[in-house]
Amino acid sequence: MAADFWPSCGYDLLSRGDDGRLVVTDDYLRRYFVRPELKLVAESCAAERALHERLLEAPRTEVGESDIAALADEDARENYRVMLRFRAQLLAAPTLEAFYFDVFRRDVSVPPAFIHETAQVILRSVLEGVGDGLQARAAEVFFRPQSVSVDGGSVMFADQETVRRFATHAGLGDVGRLLRELRAPLKSAELDVLDRPNHLEYFARDERSDLVLRMNPGGDAAKAYARVLERWIAHFHGVETTVEPIREIPDDEWIWHVGLDAEATGMLNDLYNGGEVDEERMKRIVGLFRLEFRDAAAALPELAGAPVFLGLAMTPDSILRMKPQNLLMNLPLARRA
Repeated sequence: MAADFWPSCGYDLLSRGDDGRLVVTDDYLRRYFVRPELKLVAESCAAERALHERLLEAPRTEVGESDIAALADEDARENYRVMLRFRAQLLAAPTLEAFYFDVFRRDVSVPPAFIHETAQVILRSVLEGVGDGLQARAAEVFFRPQSVSVDGGSVMFADQETVRRFATHAGLGDVGRLLRELRAPLKSAELDVLDRPNHLEYFARDERSDLVLRMNPGGDAAKAYARVLERWIAHFHGVETTVEPIREIPDDEWIWHVGLDAEATGMLNDLYNGGEVDEERMKRIVGLFRLEFRDAAAALPELAGAPVFLGLAMTPDSILRMKPQNLLMNLPLARRA
């Protein structure tokens, strides 16, 4: 069963090109001009009100530096400069995917929040027609930091912002406040765990970010995350892969790896190069995956059919910040899309 989800991400405001990729529309641009940073307030001057109205009516309209300089509020001037620079970068690319790729390929300066939002709406397209709540929840790992708890052999991913919100408010009471003060990860019992039997529950609360994944290597959530990795790679590179969770990397097969976050990248590099990685640091590895190209010719010849190993690791304060762009830039592809 296919289901709709993440309605606020703007996916329905985009169009598709002949190649199936996402094309920016006026309605998609408008959603950026109604963000809180550009929202009119009682103190907004007449020039700011006029500019705001112009952009809502025609979101591609040309705005000159004189228009910005006319705004009375310094913060408003800077916010408009940031937003208009972002708009120019969006419109310079033929598709949203091309824009996202160029952010990392050409080191384009874009606010991190906009990068995460772009990843989300692309993932929404990647998951179109998928009725698996576990895959949809696993996709959140790509653009929302996770608070990780490792307890009794279980690796639990909870949304970091949700953990903070529950700890700050009455959701977790005194225990939650203590967790926040100690910077401790959220225990799985305090939020509902999404698993195969209840995976459809995700679609009833998809924008609440309050479901926990049990990411053990042989579990359904880790397998769902692997399916999202396959879909992401196929969407950007046009290459079919098979990704499976594993418990360790065999030394005799270890030719190429990709860290899926900064922590994992550093740790895997150190291990591969024969460096010392102490036990406490090793404990921060929270996911390993084996990637194989279905067509061996899609990979660099020197890979010789060997797998690529992928890793996830949390920071010392138990936070996972995935960098999905690493799968765009660091895979050993014979030809890059």
